[in-house]
Amino acid sequence: MARHLITSALPYINGIKHLGNMVGSMLPADVYSRYLRQRGHEVLYICATDEHGTPAELAAKEQGLPVDEFCAQAHDAQKAVYDGFALAFDYFGRSSSEQNVEITQHFARRLNENGFIEERAIRQVYSPTDGRFLPDRYVEGTCPHCGYDKARGDQCENCTRVLDPTDLINPRSAISGSTDLEVRETKHLFLLQSKLQHEVEEWVAAHEEEWPQLAASIARKWLNEGLHDRAITRDLDWGVPVPSDTWPELAAEGKVFYVWFDAPIEYIGATKEWSDLDPENRDWKSWWYDVDSDVRYTEFMAKDNVPFHTVMFPATELGVREPWKKVDYVKAFNWLTYYGGKFSTSQKRGVFTDQALDILPADYWRYFLIANAPESDDSSFTWEHFTATVNKDLADTLGNFVNRVLSFSKKRFGEEVPAGGEPGEAEAKLGEEIARLLAEYESQMEALQFRKAAAALRALWSAGNSYLEEKAPWLEIKTDKDGAALTLRTAMNLIHLYAVVSEPFIPATSAAMRQAFALKDDTATWITADEARTLTALTPGTPFTVPPVLFAKLTDEDLETYKERFGGSPE
Repeated sequence: MARHLITSALPYINGIKHLGNMVGSMLPADVYSRYLRQRGHEVLYICATDEHGTPAELAAKEQGLPVDEFCAQAHDAQKAVYDGFALAFDYFGRSSSEQNVEITQHFARRLNENGFIEERAIRQVYSPTDGRFLPDRYVEGTCPHCGYDKARGDQCENCTRVLDPTDLINPRSAISGSTDLEVRETKHLFLLQSKLQHEVEEWVAAHEEEWPQLAASIARKWLNEGLHDRAITRDLDWGVPVPSDTWPELAAEGKVFYVWFDAPIEYIGATKEWSDLDPENRDWKSWWYDVDSDVRYTEFMAKDNVPFHTVMFPATELGVREPWKKVDYVKAFNWLTYYGGKFSTSQKRGVFTDQALDILPADYWRYFLIANAPESDDSSFTWEHFTATVNKDLADTLGNFVNRVLSFSKKRFGEEVPAGGEPGEAEAKLGEEIARLLAEYESQMEALQFRKAAAALRALWSAGNSYLEEKAPWLEIKTDKDGAALTLRTAMNLIHLYAVVSEPFIPATSAAMRQAFALKDDTATWITADEARTLTALTPGTPFTVPPVLFAKLTDEDLETYKERFGGSPE
């Protein structure tokens, strides 16, 4: 079995994230990790809060807190939400950790020794009003490429073009809003990406055919435009310090590394944080340094993060001239919009992850988001679509099937799986259909095609309903009690199968379905397509209980309440 290293893009520390952030990185990574664990693979799923850079300082300032205190509180708040969504990280770290400081500074020293870092005097935006140099994210203005009027000085989030603060039209300070800005000279460290262009091109060429088109096209676009040397230090109070043993002058000035330099390194740093908690049994270097070919590294992220993970971080790793593990597969996602527009806290438009959990249990959201993941293009969240999906797929197709089967069997045969006759033609046909659909589900999960995997899972649930309608045990029992018992026993075995194979999508519901049956040592270990041909996990006499309603139907009143609270279709 391969060892799978999985990371999802680090969520910024400044505030609870919306549903688009969840489906663009962390949730699909969790679904994939759960699936691989069920299949018997060794999996290490790592994530962390991204705590450095301008957003942290600005958010802390807004709340009147020291930035380290703000980050500690915000980390715990985010972790609570991710626990609520049942994200099964092996470790959820912090980019401000000592481990990340140590490894980031090591990378910088090695890059410097290898001739890939250069100290340069540059002209940088200075705000007399604020009495400081403004790092790129402290400068806002209009993008010269697309005209977006809230572009930041490092990147336009609308068109994803990388920018410098001096590129912006009508620039202003993000701290004070002052337009009284000057350009003064200061010194910074530059990563000489131009010297690594050829190596990065060769590395991307060796991997891009396997990547989704979205990831490959973004990486190729950056390379075709040419890699530019980039400043990797900033004038901030909070960040990984420039090491004084290598750059004493810059360290004395309080320079810190650019957040996009240290953030990807935190994947390694967080793994070391995990390892340091139990050093006798965990070896972080076996996953990251001079690793055997059995480690397969998969990254999950939204499209705006792709350039940094497919070009900038690999360039950093290549320039270090040490055998650090590089990504094998980049699973990139487009945007999830809210009725075609952006999620917005200020305009009270859209659902944020903590609010989602206040309304409904996590499995409602997990299933809907993955079933509608923005893989090939942007997808739009609407309450109408959400309500229809919950009612049709979760409440009717799965939940109602479970309730009908168990309630009817309890009423007519008691609280044990009935015996009945031997499987016949209908059961053989069902077994072949289930095996085919399960193989399709496995194939799509292996290919990280989540919408197609969700469709295959939905088809598995539907197959049980079709079998039940065909056999109609509520009629069958009138003339063939053994036949009805067989039908119900077969349907119960389908419920057990659904409990196992649905676990990556809806873990809490899957556990409830498994716990309905009194099986010794029952786990969510995968049931293969071949095993599913003969549904025999539940033998006659196995005790069972009828679980509470798995998914409550959403009403028209619910729909209107949600739209009123969070905003509906824009007029």
